[in-house]
Amino acid sequence: MAYEIDSSKCEQCVEKPCLQVCPVEAVHEVPPDKLIEIDDKCFGCVLCREACPFDAIKMETALAEAVRENVPNINPKLCRRCGACVNACRTGAIQLISSGKEEAHSVIDEEKCVKCGYCSRVCPTEAIKYGEILPRSVAGGKGVVVNEKQCIGCMTCTRVCPSKGAINVGKISKLPYINPAYCARCEECMDVCPSTAIRYSSRKKAYEKFGKIKTMEIVSELLEKETKRLAKDAGKIDNILNKISRDISFEHTEDEFEIDITDRLKEEIRDAMDGTLEIEDIRDVIESTVPKRDIAVIEESCIGCTACMGVCPVEAIELEMPSPVHVGEECIYCGKCVEACPFGSIVLKEEYFDAHDDKIFYIRKNLEGPRTGEITIDSETCQLCGVCINKCPEDAMSIEDGKVVVDTEKCIVCDTCEVTCPVGAVKLKAP
Repeated sequence: MAYEIDSSKCEQCVEKPCLQVCPVEAVHEVPPDKLIEIDDKCFGCVLCREACPFDAIKMETALAEAVRENVPNINPKLCRRCGACVNACRTGAIQLISSGKEEAHSVIDEEKCVKCGYCSRVCPTEAIKYGEILPRSVAGGKGVVVNEKQCIGCMTCTRVCPSKGAINVGKISKLPYINPAYCARCEECMDVCPSTAIRYSSRKKAYEKFGKIKTMEIVSELLEKETKRLAKDAGKIDNILNKISRDISFEHTEDEFEIDITDRLKEEIRDAMDGTLEIEDIRDVIESTVPKRDIAVIEESCIGCTACMGVCPVEAIELEMPSPVHVGEECIYCGKCVEACPFGSIVLKEEYFDAHDDKIFYIRKNLEGPRTGEITIDSETCQLCGVCINKCPEDAMSIEDGKVVVDTEKCIVCDTCEVTCPVGAVKLKAP
């Protein structure tokens, strides 16, 4: 291990975080300038390099030479002649023999043996052992485990382990864990662990611990793959729905209509996704789509009486001569202005997908006034981010006892909270 410290950069640092992170106190200051120096106790965990805010520490580390283990011994009394070691041996160094003086058992040809340890790992009775270097672990039937609470994640154990596959790093915890089936119990990792996190445990507990970690790793990997697939599918579905919505809007000039688009949607899915999804599979996506809304002022009948301006909760309406009134981008499409206009000069339309009776419909309708219904919050999905609270034009939402609540007396059911919720936890429930 070689290192180099840039003194000019080191002088700029006041807090010296490298001193705090070193697990073996190999990093210290040198008076009078208080520059950093690393002594012989350093074992190359590179925590100081990672903690340095000025990138002043340059460190090169190299893996230790692999430890070649002794040729294993086979205890004939424990051998059950199962042939597991014979099948596992990659060099054909093991064979079953019977001398007549003792029962049949496996023997190892020392000339062919490459000391890889596969035979010891697969033996179900622990008849194969490395007698010279593993007397304590084999005799006691022990297993080596990592205590995650004590582990500092320096990964020194992974660098010195001579048995490939024995020490792995978890994707979830980012800490090392030991596979008992591959561990030769040579104690190299124990000797170098700076936090004494590696210790012996019963072989049964070691396998149980490994099983739990491995199960979580597999589940995490599957969820990651599934999440990527779902995200990709969701993007395709969103594009399909947008295309259908855009096409139907141009095709129809009626003020209100309801069209069954089930067959059309199936065809689009089949073309874009090779028919891997059915209508039933995307009902949740359909139900979570936000309606497309549009508001317009009929200038021929509007006289600019400003009745609409008085009820707008976000002050999105203003007089704009020579036209009567203008509705700005701040509009939340609550429908209050539609109800207040004495001449019916404001038209509010919405278009949306609806799923019922195993069919998908595309609907366009006019809103004659404010919506009716109830705002519901899915507490399990809600992240308490406060977006809905900040966006609510009537201050009808707040956080109480760790949950978002709605003041029904203030709520005008404008649906702004549902549209702006980043995780889809807010829903407008129709009456």
